[in-house]
Amino acid sequence: MPIVVNLDLMLAKRDMKSNELAEIVGITTANLSILKTGKAKAMRFSTLEAICKALDCQPGDILEFVEEDPIK
Repeated sequence: MPIVVNLDLMLAKRDMKSNELAEIVGITTANLSILKTGKAKAMRFSTLEAICKALDCQPGDILEFVEEDPIK
């Protein structure tokens, strides 16, 4: 998938656990896990905003575009 979710990296940088972020953002740990693993098909802007606020970061710190190999 061309969009990579770097939530684990940001959580590590902020020394925060997933369940702590889920509680602050107001989502379940299961839904946060879906986001972290890149299995989510979409994310609400309000969720992205809450994650950025909780982690004191920008959306680009969490979401990254990585071009797929056209050969595959």
